[in-house]
Amino acid sequence: MIFMGRTLKRLRVLNGMKQTHVAELLRVTQATVSRWEAGVLTPSDSQRQALERLFARTPSAADAALKRLVETSAAKVHLICDHSHRLLAASPGRRAEWRREMIGEPMFRYASEEIRRAESELDDLGWHDCRVASLAVETGPNGRDDVPISAGRVLWERIPLADGAMGRLVTALS
Repeated sequence: MIFMGRTLKRLRVLNGMKQTHVAELLRVTQATVSRWEAGVLTPSDSQRQALERLFARTPSAADAALKRLVETSAAKVHLICDHSHRLLAASPGRRAEWRREMIGEPMFRYASEEIRRAESELDDLGWHDCRVASLAVETGPNGRDDVPISAGRVLWERIPLADGAMGRLVTALS
């Protein structure tokens, strides 16, 4: 896991921990934790490993159920992290389209021009401000054989995950 400032703060807050407690557990000062969260200072490799152990947790029941629903869906659907675009889960129909295992892979590199354009308009639409919870998007072909995207329509839906991050459920409409 990459510990960027916002991620560290979100994990700390979700776990009900104060900066001083995290600092004590990692044997650093509270000011160091504050600087990590502000993005002024980056944790060392050993500190990142300690943070991973500190915030390691099993998936919530809700996240596990969502993953199970996606992975057993008859529809062509997949779930990505809304921020990093990493694939979190995919239905059998969606996985059958791809020539390799994609779980954990960033998916944006496979996006068609139409998807890239729609992604660039999300801020203006209020997607990240939660003013828009779903959006129908026209896709175009990406011209790839390994992870093909054909012309059609998909539905993007924002779904909160247990760690405070947002997921994006992508469902083929046509």
